[in-house]
Order: sequence, then structure tokens, then C-alpha cells
Amino acid sequence: MNWEQFRQIQTRRDFFRQCAGGVGILALADLLTADGLTAAGSLPKINPLAPRQPHFPPKAKHVIFMFMEGGPSQFELFDEKPALQKYHGHSLPPSLTKDLKLAFIKPTAAVMASSFKFQRHGKCGTEFSELLPHLGSCADDICLIRSMHTDAFNHHPGQLLLFTGFIQFGRPTMGAWALYGLGSESEDLPGFVVLTSGKGTSGGASNFASGFLPSYYQGTVLRNSGDPILYLSDPPGISRESQRATMDFLRDINAAHFDSTGDVEVASRIASYELAFRMQMAAPELLDFSKEPAGIREMYGIDSDDAEVRQFASNCLLARRLVERGVRFILMMDASWDDHTELNKKLPKRCAKIDQPTAALIKDLKQRGLLDETLLVWGGEFGRTPMVEIRKPEDADNAGRDHHPNAYSMWMAGGGIKGGQVVGKTDDLCLNIVEDPIHVHDLQATLLQCLGFDHTRLTYKYMGREFRLTDVSGRVAEKLLA
Repeated sequence: MNWEQFRQIQTRRDFFRQCAGGVGILALADLLTADGLTAAGSLPKINPLAPRQPHFPPKAKHVIFMFMEGGPSQFELFDEKPALQKYHGHSLPPSLTKDLKLAFIKPTAAVMASSFKFQRHGKCGTEFSELLPHLGSCADDICLIRSMHTDAFNHHPGQLLLFTGFIQFGRPTMGAWALYGLGSESEDLPGFVVLTSGKGTSGGASNFASGFLPSYYQGTVLRNSGDPILYLSDPPGISRESQRATMDFLRDINAAHFDSTGDVEVASRIASYELAFRMQMAAPELLDFSKEPAGIREMYGIDSDDAEVRQFASNCLLARRLVERGVRFILMMDASWDDHTELNKKLPKRCAKIDQPTAALIKDLKQRGLLDETLLVWGGEFGRTPMVEIRKPEDADNAGRDHHPNAYSMWMAGGGIKGGQVVGKTDDLCLNIVEDPIHVHDLQATLLQCLGFDHTRLTYKYMGREFRLTDVSGRVAEKLLA
């Protein structure tokens, strides 16, 4: 085939690209101008994370989701059940257990009463476990939900349902939806930040992925020691000036690519590069706690002799600093609360790790005037059974609890939430909910409501239909709202 023959079979698109001084480019320029995306013949300044207005005035501008991976036991922490003493060591009647979804034990497993006492706190008189005295001191700011329920009784599906509204991979997570809807107020840090502690979660990165949303909506993991983000620091021998020159060169290349294609994703790409460049200055300062007053450091416990306490306390203080810098969504993932064994041994230590820093975060946000605009959520993917699980019968201290999706506890505080109350009620054994059931989708709908969104209208078109965080269900839990 010679050149002339090739020219004869060129596509219609090629023809419009070449003829009449670039008809295709002129048409594209007209469309971009109509959308306000042209900028004097250069790469437009597009920030995909620029702040956006929600459907109605929001009560909350930021979210801190404190995810206790594995399923904290509501019996030992938030929902006292004296009736368990009556059945302690005995099986429940089959009529009570026939519909339970159990992961590892049989319905005939014996009941285990809690070993921990509860007491009332605050003017509201909400009851908290003796394992959470510091959190109890914040009772008047906390809305305790004792009627949560979910559809999944294993960890990874439960976490996917909690964060994406679905039990299969591929959907955007809660933080990604918030960032997609609102953008970010921070110009130097990611809008969706992930802080981790403990041994790692079952869901891992699927708890903060962007799914089918553009990748710049996914969560960015920040470490609380060393480089905040791996590979963020300049390589040895590369100066700040050299990095700036590289960025300028990349911008010139992308500008040329934009001139030939008109693809606005090119502008988004260079915006991401610029954010990474600015983060090299902002992230180290973010992790520098040296200027925090001694009283604040002591309140959080970041100088504790216990390394696990220091790690969680640092994450709580870091969460407050991220809110101050305009970050939209902070996901704190602490693992693991999956106490199938040694519940009475593990749980007190775990509570000692999180109790003081969590209460400090609430009080610190409040004293700085940030609690009213920051929504805090605390909880796991499901709860635990009233029946005991014993994996090593020869070990007297081996008792734990199995997964329980039908009825469990979480709490919320801050932006848009009415504190000092308990919402929902379970039966005497916490097998089922008897008052004000709140499904995971209801929690998601309520969170979006606090951020200023009608959860049925915050959608994204993918594969021919509109998707949303609450899938095809969910209702706003009005009793939770201020």
C-alpha cells in the first residue's frame, strides 16, 4: 500500500482533524468555551478537588470515621444486659436462635454474661462500660446508637457494606463519595486521608478505594512516623529547585497534549502532580507535634510509655490537625476488635488504648469550636453474640464471642448530631432490635444528610445507570439529628 492509497482510506475523524484549519479543534474549543474550560490558549487551571456546594446548607464540613475493625462487643461496652446472668453457662431456647446468622458457633452454644460493670455519665445519664471512663465523660456530646444492624456476618463483606453500601468489590467508598460531592478545602493535603493502627483490617484498601469514581477521590494513607507518604521525600541528590523544574517541564508537556486533544483529564493530571509537590512541604509540618502545648499532648496521651497508645493517640491528634487544615474525610482504622478468644483479657487493653485519645479528640474539637462542623462516627462492621465461643476448651480464659449482625452499637457526635441521647433498643439478650432499627444504609444516608446531601440525589452514572452510596435503600435517621 502506497501513501496515496492510505490517504484514500483515512477515517472521517482524521479528515476533520486535518482539513479547514482544524475543524475538529474549533468545534472542541467552542464546546470547552461554553463550559468555561478554556484559558487563553494554555492548560486550564482545573482542580478536581475544588470545594463544591451540596444540595442544602450542611451541618458538618468534615468527617472523622473511627472504624474499629473486627466488631467491638456491645455487651462489654455500650449495651448492658443483666438478663445474660440468668442464662450464663446454658444454651438459649431454639425458638430464640433459629434465625441467627452465625459464623463459627452453633445456636446451642452457651450464653456468656459480661464481666464488666456499667455506670451512668453526664447530665444525660447514658450508661457506658467501666472500660470507657474517659469516653463516658463526653456522654453529653455523644449520640449512642444501640440498634444498628447489617446484612453481612463476615468481616470483609461487612466492611464493604459499611463503606460502599454493597457487599461486592468495585463501588466507591464513603470517603470517596464525600469528596466527590463536596471537594476539599485543603489545597496542600489530600481531601480524603486514612490513618491506621493495629494489625491491619480485613477490608484493607477496599475500605477507602474510589471504585468507579475517578482515582483522585480515593483515600491516601498517611503514616504517623517517617515519611507521611511513602516516596514523598525527594530522592537523594534532587533539590527542591530541581523538582520545581521537573514539574514545570511536565506542565509544558501536558499543555501541549491538551492543545492537541482538548482532554480536560490532562489538566486534572497536572493538578494531582502539583498537589503532590505541595504536600512535600505541608505533610512534614502536619506531623510535627513539637509546637502542641504540653497540656494537649498529655490530654491525648501521645507521650505514653505504651507504643500502641502512642500510635492511636497520635492518629487522634493528627485527625484534629487534618480538620484544621481543611481535609474533608478522615478514616481512622484500628485493628483488630475481633475477639473470638480471650475477650476478657484483650478488651480491657484495647479500650485502654483508645479511650483517653478518643475522648481527648472530642474535647479538643469542642474547645476549638470545631466539633459543631466535624462529624465523628465510631464503630465496627457488626457486633458480637450473647453466646460464648471457646476455641480451646482446655484454656479457661479462652472465651470470646462470635459475629452478630442483627443488633449492635455505634456512636456519633458533632456536626448535625444530637448529643446526650441513646437511640434504639435491643431485647433483653441483644439478639434482636425492638425499637428504632438503624441499618447500615440508614447510617450512610444520615451521614450524607449532615454533609448537606440528599442521599438519593448524590449519584454517579456508571455502566448506563445512576449509582449511589446507599444503593437502592436507606433513610435518614431523624432521631439522630440535632
